[in-house]
Amino acid sequence: MNTWGISGSYFLLLYVGLFVISWFVVLAVRQRIAAAAGKAAVLDEPPRLDVYEMAMLNGGGRLALAAAACQLKEAGQLRVEGRALDAGATFRRTPIRWRHGCTVPRTREALDVVVENVRLAQEQLPVPLALEHIAALVDWPEAEMDEAAFLTEILDRTRALLLLDVANLYANARNHGYDPLAFLDLVPLERIAYVHVAGGIERDGVYHDTHTHPVAAGVVELLEELCVRTAPPGVLLERDDDFPPDAEMAAELAQIRAAARRGTRRRPAAGVS
Repeated sequence: MNTWGISGSYFLLLYVGLFVISWFVVLAVRQRIAAAAGKAAVLDEPPRLDVYEMAMLNGGGRLALAAAACQLKEAGQLRVEGRALDAGATFRRTPIRWRHGCTVPRTREALDVVVENVRLAQEQLPVPLALEHIAALVDWPEAEMDEAAFLTEILDRTRALLLLDVANLYANARNHGYDPLAFLDLVPLERIAYVHVAGGIERDGVYHDTHTHPVAAGVVELLEELCVRTAPPGVLLERDDDFPPDAEMAAELAQIRAAARRGTRRRPAAGVS
């Protein structure tokens, strides 16, 4: 009895057609499952974050804005006058090279984030961690503490060592208008791991820590003043590019050694141990 009312040949044709359709459906489902599995595997890999995403994770929107401001300043699209930021009328969609770090807002909230991150790093490191203060082209208004107090509290709460960069100190003091000697008198110099010295250049009234120019006289003077106050374990000249002839490099190193010796000779006379 043929309940469908069709002949055997037509039934066979219908059967084959349904079989082919179901086979393609199975293939499509398998591909979707494989694609989903591949996507999950990709998501399990560590994400590659840009500087803005890293800033957002470490300090929130204010730090992300600081990263953007530093990018624009490096690209010449942002002008700094005193404590004000003057952005250009237009922003070009051009690649901006990320070369320097950005300062975080010197607030209690930001300080707690920095301390937490330092402690996380210390837990993973088999050696002591030294923290370096950076040369910042822009600074945040409404700071709750100055740079020396901010750095000192981080070091006190984490017990980290200090990588003191006298070139960064010179740049920040000059660009943001504070006394670098007062900074040296406030930070815990006994926690110095070693000292950085580097060259720079002034452009449009702003001093840039470049690591490609000769060491400024003010940086050498600051090194001497540091050595009056303490005996640093070591001093490193940072030079990343545009290396001068050997004679000029030797003369610059001799200048750095002479400044350290002058400060050491002054130390007993100044009554500083």
